[in-house]
Amino acid sequence: MQLTYDTALDTMLATVDRRNRLDEAIAKLAADSAYTPVVTRLGCLRGVSTLTAFGLAVEIGDWHRLTGRSIGAYLGLVPTEYSSGASRWQGAITKTGNSHARRLLIEAAWHHRQPYRPGMVMRRRWDAASPAARARGQQANRRLHERWCRFDARNKRPVVANTAIARELAGWCWSLAVLDS
Repeated sequence: MQLTYDTALDTMLATVDRRNRLDEAIAKLAADSAYTPVVTRLGCLRGVSTLTAFGLAVEIGDWHRLTGRSIGAYLGLVPTEYSSGASRWQGAITKTGNSHARRLLIEAAWHHRQPYRPGMVMRRRWDAASPAARARGQQANRRLHERWCRFDARNKRPVVANTAIARELAGWCWSLAVLDS
């Protein structure tokens, strides 16, 4: 039993070490690439650190081909709809488009549920971005937290509310990615 435990522990430690090395390599790529300006601006949002921002930038590529309204549909974060005559029924999200970018946004959206109190790490990311990106990021962070509060007040299921927040977060990401600064 001890041998099994030691083997599992060694495997876990090796996996964590490998993940940390890969995270460092991705962070170096993000700091010196064509995506660096977008990554810096996206870092002004809660839940969007270097790895998430770089993943979104690489997965979406040319942000200018989308709009703030269309990016949610592009990523499959809009509800399915069945309409006939005057009746309209909306179902689950479509889940079309890039599943990796959608997952990154869903995970990032959970960060907006907690009260908005920027910490030292967030302030350092703001210092790296332009004043326009910083102001836009702060506006987004406040709005997304306020939406969470409204969803909680209406007793919306957290996973449903989080998906709605992720769709709006995609629009805020788009607005920062195409920001000229």
